[in-house]
Amino acid sequence: MLELIINKKKEEKEIELVKDGELIEYYKEDKEEERNEGNIYVGIVKDILIGMQSAFIDIGTNKKGFIHLKDILPKRDIRKQTEPPKKFKINEVIKPNEPIIVQVKKDSNDRKGAKVSTHINLPSKYIVFTPNTDIITVSQKIEDEKEANRLIELAKKTVSPNNGVIIRTSAVGKTDEVIEDIKNQEAKWEGINKKYKAFIEKNIKTPTLIYQNDNIIEKLLMDLLPNQVERVIVNDKEDYKLIEKCINNNKELKSIELKVKDIEEIENAYNLDAQKEKMENRKIWLKSGGFITIDKTEALIAIDVNTGKYTGNKTLEDTVFTVNKEATIEIAKQLRLRDIGGIIIIDYIDMNSEENKAKIEKLLKDELKHDRTKTQVEGFTKLDLIELTRKHICSHKE
Repeated sequence: MLELIINKKKEEKEIELVKDGELIEYYKEDKEEERNEGNIYVGIVKDILIGMQSAFIDIGTNKKGFIHLKDILPKRDIRKQTEPPKKFKINEVIKPNEPIIVQVKKDSNDRKGAKVSTHINLPSKYIVFTPNTDIITVSQKIEDEKEANRLIELAKKTVSPNNGVIIRTSAVGKTDEVIEDIKNQEAKWEGINKKYKAFIEKNIKTPTLIYQNDNIIEKLLMDLLPNQVERVIVNDKEDYKLIEKCINNNKELKSIELKVKDIEEIENAYNLDAQKEKMENRKIWLKSGGFITIDKTEALIAIDVNTGKYTGNKTLEDTVFTVNKEATIEIAKQLRLRDIGGIIIIDYIDMNSEENKAKIEKLLKDELKHDRTKTQVEGFTKLDLIELTRKHICSHKE
């Protein structure tokens, strides 16, 4: 059974996704924490850093947003380009004090302001709508080529010119639902664009929020539907009303059981506190006696695999492969549970067998298919490290 547990406390809200008693996703929302990721603003260009091809954008928050030139230039399908892209300097594209429509891609933290972009994404149940692009594609998790081509052709016939679509895995086997979703998102974008144009016409000089993104709970309900959430448990009447409204507005959610219940009773039954405590640890022990360590740096996440107490009973290669295999399953689980995003480097125990390396890489890719967000495994490097990237689901303070 897949359950969504929303535990509202005095200063924070815990959101726990539990499958058959096992915690598989966990998010914490602090009252003091400002979440703007996904919001769309009319910002005002401030400092332009020509040497860095970037600029600071005032979006009305405590810290100015940061934008790079590549996030200002139109996003186009490189497969359709017949000529090399023209090179620009950022001061040729934007000017100080001019308005610019941007979306927050990554929230601010203690050191940096929010990362913003003019490349707007409007996610919904079956698609991610990308206005002002020519990119129509499907999620990399849709492996059936025939179905992928069908969905692409469907989107091409439906979406307006100069707009793009990324088709999500939940769209597999759907037709009318996808068409309706595209039309709804286009209508939403038209409303946002109308607000932006009114802002320009009135010559307003202060940054303005023109689109508020769904909160974490609404986003999870939208994303998790294909995985058949059977029950949502809350301990707060406001959250109950919000979820009840979502269920009533979506016929596909009607089967979800919604309950107001003592969360402590549920957490004790599933031993969730112990699972959350393990999630906070740098070192995670494996059943075999090996362990992994997870270390966060400014630039990347480093994961190290160690044999620990495990000595095996066969050859050294078999011992190493056994630990690496167990570690791979745990690493994929921890990436999702901790919502780790960005560049991730895994230092496996050295294997001599190329066949074993290939098995570990395949296992990692297979395990990551359970993850709802985008991941990309680059494979083993010459130094026998595995590189991958993962897009986090919800923003975190760092």
